[in-house]
Amino acid sequence: MSLNPIRPWRNVYRRKSRQIMVGNVPVGGDAPISVQTMTNTDSSDVRATLDQVIRAADVGADIVRISTPDESSTRALREIVRESPVPIVADIHFHYKRAIEAAEAGAACLRINPGNIGDESRVREVIKAAKDHGCSIRIGVNAGSLERHLLEKYGEPCPDAMVESGMDHIKILQDNDFHEFKISVKASDVFLAAAAYQALGEVTDAPIHLGITEAGGLMTGTVKSAVGLGSLLWAGIGDTIRVSLSADPVEEVKVGYEILKSLGLRTRGVQIISCPSCARQGFDVIKTVEALETRLEHIRTPISLSIIGCVVNGPGEALMTDVGFTGGGAGSGMVYLAGKQSHKLSNEQMIEHIVEQVETRAAQIEAEKEAAERAEAALAASSTHA
Repeated sequence: MSLNPIRPWRNVYRRKSRQIMVGNVPVGGDAPISVQTMTNTDSSDVRATLDQVIRAADVGADIVRISTPDESSTRALREIVRESPVPIVADIHFHYKRAIEAAEAGAACLRINPGNIGDESRVREVIKAAKDHGCSIRIGVNAGSLERHLLEKYGEPCPDAMVESGMDHIKILQDNDFHEFKISVKASDVFLAAAAYQALGEVTDAPIHLGITEAGGLMTGTVKSAVGLGSLLWAGIGDTIRVSLSADPVEEVKVGYEILKSLGLRTRGVQIISCPSCARQGFDVIKTVEALETRLEHIRTPISLSIIGCVVNGPGEALMTDVGFTGGGAGSGMVYLAGKQSHKLSNEQMIEHIVEQVETRAAQIEAEKEAAERAEAALAASSTHA
């Protein structure tokens, strides 16, 4: 992330990592932190799985992972990969042949768990398949499936054991002249995962895939992931993330983006700043925000919107957002545009009007962006011909 000399306390200084490609998505280096999810359908059901992939991509998923536990799922993977709008990662456990089949089917990346994929000879066969078919690999270390000799050495899953597992498997890949890999050291315990990731970041320059595994349901898992992933991202660790929820994969993507947006690491769609409401509110803040969240889901352009119930903090928040509405009592409030007071508006007209204002501002931003890109292209062309 670029430095901010005006407000240095807002900077996130990302750990330096080398960059790999997962299909057409760069991971690591100076690439944006990518957001992933994983399907929960029967992977052999092409239509159901592909529909879920497309829904996840529509809300911003950069990469989608699909479990491939048997031959029928790797056969289906070929068609899914062909129609998917985003790169597909094949999730492999226990049987190395599934990894080879997935590579042949066109997977952009193979996720293998070192603790259960087999001995080095089988890992070497997977590496060869990845090389032959242009796949990257994610080494997926998990506290719940560490190798037996490490559990015997350390007595229990711990950061040192997880990092040692990861580094052992990095060595295997590097010894076989394979360098297109990223790595994760996941645990369901936030403290264990955070300590393992912090230690991992100090001993390798490989891109790091962040996750708090098996985090729980929508509410519990969101909080747990925000604490774990948020603290690591704030420390500059992490090049791609997956929020693991017992919920619709679309929710995982939404939560992932909200975590990144809260740290200024990614921007996508409307960021609503809203008050929790109290007796001073001039309109029903909670119902209004719920309605706006639904009505503005189609906006992908980064825009800030403040919805504040009264004038205590409303004007101040509105000065820092693209669009704002502050309750003023007597059934009306003040609309702010580009940080300035614009006009009064009745509460009854507010939702429709705010949606229109956000859509208008989004169109303006996109037009300005396109004009800037055209100007840059023209300048580059003139420089070439000079």
